[in-house]
Amino acid sequence: MNTDTSSYGLWSLVIINSLVFIIFAFSFTKPKTPRDWRSFSAFSGFIVALFAEMYGFPLTIYLMSGWLQTRYPGVDLLSHDSGHLWHTLLGWKGDPHTDPLHILSFVFIGLGFAILSSAWKVLYQAQRKHELASTGPYARIRHPQYVAFVFILFGFLLQWPTLLTLLMFPMLVWMYVRLARSEERDSEASFGEQWSEYAAHTPRFIPQRPRSV
Repeated sequence: MNTDTSSYGLWSLVIINSLVFIIFAFSFTKPKTPRDWRSFSAFSGFIVALFAEMYGFPLTIYLMSGWLQTRYPGVDLLSHDSGHLWHTLLGWKGDPHTDPLHILSFVFIGLGFAILSSAWKVLYQAQRKHELASTGPYARIRHPQYVAFVFILFGFLLQWPTLLTLLMFPMLVWMYVRLARSEERDSEASFGEQWSEYAAHTPRFIPQRPRSV
């Protein structure tokens, strides 16, 4: 295993990148309730764990080093490019930043932030007026904000998978599903028949295909 650690130990980059994405997400979500803070905190934890391995200490590479050295003997495991594990495991050559999965990751991350921005604008206005959020992305699905978080997290997994974030991802998805169901109980208690009518025609997470006329 190459001993050149210049690609890691860059804790200032860990802090800067983590803050950029966390503050960016905070500017969209503006969490107020304990439920909002739980979802935002879980997202923030994932981001910190991701960048800690991307620029700080390559824990996944370290734990898998024996297997990786045997399987890919010519690869410099401590180079930054090798941290893009999908690129390494799939045997792709060239710059990992231009491979199909990396490009796809930006699609998911960009789409996630776009949905998040649009959803929280609608939700913020609805909460101020104590109305049911049912316009914009809420006209297509009941929980666009959680779908947005999942898109962003999945995009980062395509870009830089680690053992910790791969473990965290399904746990976070499960947590968002539970939070969504909890929100629905609160909405039903607050809006009654209006909520029942909305929920009957609006899917929870996956939008329905438009019906042909």
